[in-house]
Amino acid sequence: MGEDRVRAFAEWRLLEELTSRGLPVPKPIAARYERQGLSYRCDLITQRIAGAKPLSGMLALAALPESQWRAIGAAVGRLHRAGVDHADLNAHNILLDAQGVVTVIDFDRGRLHGQGGRGGRGAWAARNLRRLHRSLIKISRGFEPGRFGATAWDWLQAGYDAA
Repeated sequence: MGEDRVRAFAEWRLLEELTSRGLPVPKPIAARYERQGLSYRCDLITQRIAGAKPLSGMLALAALPESQWRAIGAAVGRLHRAGVDHADLNAHNILLDAQGVVTVIDFDRGRLHGQGGRGGRGAWAARNLRRLHRSLIKISRGFEPGRFGATAWDWLQAGYDAA
């Protein structure tokens, strides 16, 4: 269907736009695709976030402090306020570095909606948050009690609302 419709290039364009806005996403470095008959193979290389680990992995090690949950919520809130629909927001696609900086990754199905304030985020934003919440509940089932619960979600929501 043409080079413009290749997922790696679509993700490249989205990430380029989001990094130019200063949003918490990795900078795209390179993208390519190769046709193979009726199908194609594509690759996207993004900036490496030194020392970053997925939220899912961090929770496997220890409970997070309130400040970290609020930072996660604020990062997601900034993306949503900018009109970014992640489509696969989950605990594996949120990275935390050693300084507590939050980066959201994996935008291959992401898209931009019109920007909006708190009330203008739309049903897509609520879907993103529900998906993240389900992901956190699912992964935390195998962890020691206290790694994720209602209080942590409230902190995340407070960071989101303040963004």
